[in-house]
Amino acid sequence: MTARIAVADVSHEEVDGAAVLALVGDDRAGAVVTFAGVVRNHDDGKAVTGIEYVGHPSASETMAEVVAEFAERDGVHAIAARHRVGVLGIGGVALYVAVAASHRKQAFDCASDLVDTVKERLPIWKKQLLADGTHEWSQCP
Repeated sequence: MTARIAVADVSHEEVDGAAVLALVGDDRAGAVVTFAGVVRNHDDGKAVTGIEYVGHPSASETMAEVVAEFAERDGVHAIAARHRVGVLGIGGVALYVAVAASHRKQAFDCASDLVDTVKERLPIWKKQLLADGTHEWSQCP
């Protein structure tokens, strides 16, 4: 049985983790796992003040396709995934994933694999804003 896809998109709006989490509630689930990818203040020994995420126009469509693939997993009942684009400060949530599944291992494995696949396939590029006033692009194809 295919899991319910609560949300699978890319947005300029701030990611509200609690609201995304609330979307995956399911009485059949014995586990709900979440992941929040947040902007940190350093990378490779350099001080970072923020990140600008730039998405291709197809990013939301790609997110929906990726999440749909994971909705077929055994024991998974609901999935939500949202990636933010735009300028985020330190602590800003760039990616939020929530997975409700029958068992803990199913939920953890699905969430972890989903995050890895999103990072591999989503056409979103990361411009790191450095403390010295410069910037550098990261994770660009």
